[in-house]
Amino acid sequence: MSESIYTQHAELAALIRHHCPEEGLFETAIPSLFLIHHRQMTERAYNVYKPCFCCIAGGTKDIFLANEHLSYGPTDYLIASMNLPIVGQVVQASPAEPYLSFKLEFSQNQILEVLNETDLPQPARESAKRALFVGQTEQSLLDAVIRLTRLLDQPKDIPFLAPLFIKEILYKLLQGSFGTMLAQIALEGSSSYRIREVIEQITRHYEQPLRVEELAELASMSVSSFHRNFKEVTAMSPLQFQKQVRLQEARRILLSESADAADVAFRVGYESASQFSREYARMFGAPPRADIKQLKQKYGTMLKA
Repeated sequence: MSESIYTQHAELAALIRHHCPEEGLFETAIPSLFLIHHRQMTERAYNVYKPCFCCIAGGTKDIFLANEHLSYGPTDYLIASMNLPIVGQVVQASPAEPYLSFKLEFSQNQILEVLNETDLPQPARESAKRALFVGQTEQSLLDAVIRLTRLLDQPKDIPFLAPLFIKEILYKLLQGSFGTMLAQIALEGSSSYRIREVIEQITRHYEQPLRVEELAELASMSVSSFHRNFKEVTAMSPLQFQKQVRLQEARRILLSESADAADVAFRVGYESASQFSREYARMFGAPPRADIKQLKQKYGTMLKA
């Protein structure tokens, strides 16, 4: 790591410590910006990530998408370009050198706006690619990240400057090595754009029966082409994707509402409580009642991100 990049990371780390002094996920005054602070290795956290850009100022994190594993630290950034059921775990953190992270959520419309307002070359529509990737953080990108974070100390400037700095961050990402892949989610008619629409449909209506033929029609693809493109983007089949979303939502409900497991099973779309319990235990390592009891003993009524 060069001295200038090291200095930038030190400033970003100091800003995150200042605005997120306690452990956990902190929602900031800048819409869609979150800061994260952990002083020790965490348990695996299950979340459906919205499209987001993340960079780390300290520590290391592992990310799992289906059976795939990515690791990133202070020299890297991570992008999830679509809604994805992801498992994350902080694997390197200590009180002296905590895990400190910047997370910025964005939308397809924001990507399209940057493409339309700049002289970036319009990329050709390509076949669908994985919607999760890790790149190397460059100095100019980190500079924009720091300037956005500094605005938390200047709340009166946030309404005017935050949108500009967010555009700059997205502009830098679109110029980077994964820019074409990121742009695809905003290019109407591209395979990634069409799969993104299906993913949004599944995540909005995860409790409803999944009809692959209808999803393929929504994507304007044959069933075989739809299956191939969906798996290329998400690393899983549509049914596996829906199952992960259902189980993650069930866990959230059980933890926040103290509801009966059988009732929650039906709420998230299962027709069999026993099947729900089996699949829940397979994903989280214990049946619903035992899992929630363990979580509440560790974290009270909140599951830390």
